[in-house]
Amino acid sequence: MELSDALLPGEVALVGAGPGDIGLLTLAAAALLGDCDAVVYDALVSDAVLALADKGAEKIFAGKRGGRPSASQQDICATLIRLAGEGRRVVRLKGGDPFVFGRGGEEIRALAAAGIRFRVIPGITSGVAAPAMAGIPLTDRSVNASLAFLTGHEAQEESRLDWHALVAAFPVLVIYMGMRNLQKIAGQLLDAGMARHTPVAVLHAVGWSDEQQHFGTLEQAADGSLRGESPAVVVIGDVVATRRSWRTGGADDAA
Repeated sequence: MELSDALLPGEVALVGAGPGDIGLLTLAAAALLGDCDAVVYDALVSDAVLALADKGAEKIFAGKRGGRPSASQQDICATLIRLAGEGRRVVRLKGGDPFVFGRGGEEIRALAAAGIRFRVIPGITSGVAAPAMAGIPLTDRSVNASLAFLTGHEAQEESRLDWHALVAAFPVLVIYMGMRNLQKIAGQLLDAGMARHTPVAVLHAVGWSDEQQHFGTLEQAADGSLRGESPAVVVIGDVVATRRSWRTGGADDAA
């Protein structure tokens, strides 16, 4: 089976929509969107990508936004199972990549348990795309040989992270949904021994019309003077200082 082969009746495709720019969508994603019966899509899917859906496809919004009323994961899984059970060819359209902080694992487990045929179309995750669009190389041989991806939701009292081990092992951190808890995260990193002058980038909606880029230090992140809009990808590490802007019209606000 090719990834772009037509969906069968009752089949669900978990499709990564990428970071928003239609030019970063995969060929397989475009093909399945253009020939489906229903699209269940997230809040971070751009209008341009959604417009590729078959004109007759039912479009069902299932976005999750922090602090706002939104569909539960259980409801989303139930919707996918119901649509597939009706014999529809379903695209579950998820921002970025379905399996990188996208709850794709929960959805395929639910589909598998219900005996629903499914496939997964990877997408470019925002933790890679946003820094690249901002001219930040996530790896640079003069700076780092490793990096870590984590979610900002881990900056809680019951965090599963060992902050000291994280700082010791990873000179570059990429934090998804990192703005809401940025002060807590920065404080944990400082307590774990990360240098106060470590560069930080806060990247919101990179490549979208409301794009924002803000830059500062870990100390500024900890004291609250480094601000930005949510949702945001936060990059922490010396690679931020090596950035070179390459896009005309791209935001580049130095904090």
